[in-house]
Amino acid sequence: MILQALYDIEPWEWPEGTAELIFTTLNDTDTELSIRLIAAEMAGDYVVANDKLAKALLDIVNNNSEALKLRSQAAISLGPGLEHAHIYEFDDPEDIVFSEKVFQIIQASLKSAYYDANTPNDIRRSVLEAAVRAPQAWQEGAIRAAYQSDDESWQLTAVFCMSYIGDFKTQILEALENDNPNIHYQAVLAAGHQCIEEAWPHIKTLLSSTTIDKPLIFAAIEATIVIGNPEAMVSLEKLLDSNDNEIIDAAHEAMAMLEALEAEEVEE
Repeated sequence: MILQALYDIEPWEWPEGTAELIFTTLNDTDTELSIRLIAAEMAGDYVVANDKLAKALLDIVNNNSEALKLRSQAAISLGPGLEHAHIYEFDDPEDIVFSEKVFQIIQASLKSAYYDANTPNDIRRSVLEAAVRAPQAWQEGAIRAAYQSDDESWQLTAVFCMSYIGDFKTQILEALENDNPNIHYQAVLAAGHQCIEEAWPHIKTLLSSTTIDKPLIFAAIEATIVIGNPEAMVSLEKLLDSNDNEIIDAAHEAMAMLEALEAEEVEE
């Protein structure tokens, strides 16, 4: 119950000792699965992430006796820490989430789990989605194979991964036209993350639509900031007439960011 209560508040408000509580819960196989799932999700937050929790998550990923949902969540929760270590590396002690040694152990273990024929596909998908947060050479081939699969779950994983691994412009543009709403959503995010200018006409259409879900609108707004098309401001201004305050706030924020980026370019 304590862990559930902490889950409902912002991570930076978690009290001292939360990391140890999460660790204990992860390793207590007598605890209800729903609670251990919460612990696994919380373990991925930067506020508590550390080597000890990372090893506990990795043990769950590789434990065939654990529930598939828990193993998948444990893998996904390793992703943010991997990305942080990849970006900031290990020079500044204040910026370290995982030690370099543990970082390398996680990378090697995830690769091994992905290529292990005995690893269930649901786990392999989660492993790949986590591993790409710190790109390695093997992942490009894995993403291509996943995208070419007839299984939409694998295609969804592939398009998600394309946000983090380059050289997939053709596939991302193709996925923008996919009828599967989840794949379409990830394609919009990937188009933004990879700054694919050719995706702008599609993004522009989404911004002017009144029938799409809010998450897709937010994804389109995010992509607009990165792509930075000259028409972006006009499209964002039209969103200010929305009846939804969250959309209006997101449009205002995006416009402010575009103005700041334009000012920086002029100054340079």
